[in-house]
Amino acid sequence: MRLRITALLAATLAFGLPATAHADEVYGGVYAHGVDTPFTFDTGEGGADLQVGYRFDPIAGLESLGGPQPYVFGSVNSGGDTNFAGVGVSWKAEIGKLYLRPGVGLVIHDAPDLRVDPATGMRTDLGSRVLFEPELAIGVDLDPRWSLEASWVHISNARLFNSEQNPGIDMMGLRLNYRM
Repeated sequence: MRLRITALLAATLAFGLPATAHADEVYGGVYAHGVDTPFTFDTGEGGADLQVGYRFDPIAGLESLGGPQPYVFGSVNSGGDTNFAGVGVSWKAEIGKLYLRPGVGLVIHDAPDLRVDPATGMRTDLGSRVLFEPELAIGVDLDPRWSLEASWVHISNARLFNSEQNPGIDMMGLRLNYRM
């Protein structure tokens, strides 16, 4: 399964990148996996996630929409739980050295197709192989090239792909960004 997610991440990176684009930022972070929030049910997952990603320059011609930046990323769980890879867009709203970065994307993951909590009988699988990935970060520019973000990432099917199932998983952590 790990080989499958690695191959999926490589394919996402290879086919998701425009040939003429150059990286605006590379980033990496460490996240607590399976954080209990009002958006999720307990899936029984835990551990830490290592996340790496690549943000492109803002999309030309979409300045009127705030200049969204496309991104690709992958997340590997240290405890053998859900790994995922995805693509999306994010916006950076700056206030001096501080900024807010909301984003939304789609991910593909390697969690079990069916998982049931034996204590409650409740399904804790994610309900779909493809999930939505909203995220929100609060960051600070450390210098012209480096920035640090406190970040929340959520993956879930939003009950669109499976109306009976949607525990979702939340991750919270820190990521370091380097502008190219």
